[in-house]
Amino acid sequence: MKIQHVLSAAAMLAATGLAQAQIDPLHARSMAASCSGCHGTNGNAMPGMASLAGVPKEITTQKMLDYKAGRVPAATIMHQLAKGYSDEQIAAIAGYFAAQKK
Repeated sequence: MKIQHVLSAAAMLAATGLAQAQIDPLHARSMAASCSGCHGTNGNAMPGMASLAGVPKEITTQKMLDYKAGRVPAATIMHQLAKGYSDEQIAAIAGYFAAQKK
């Protein structure tokens, strides 16, 4: 009986850790605000710059991971910015922009 309580407690702790691993949508919005200088408020950029609003999360995530890994030739500040975020944070930012209206 005692082992069952220990296993239940361990399962609850593991589930709590997984729940905490997700990023709050307001935090994702705050992180995405650093992109507004080039990509516009809510991802709607001015002419000549890529808009991120409505772009599928998977596409933006992959592009950011490519910048982070150096798979894209260095021509912008994106390499430095991408390296400042964890993969989970990048996915959260991409999800925020994907949910915005074009």
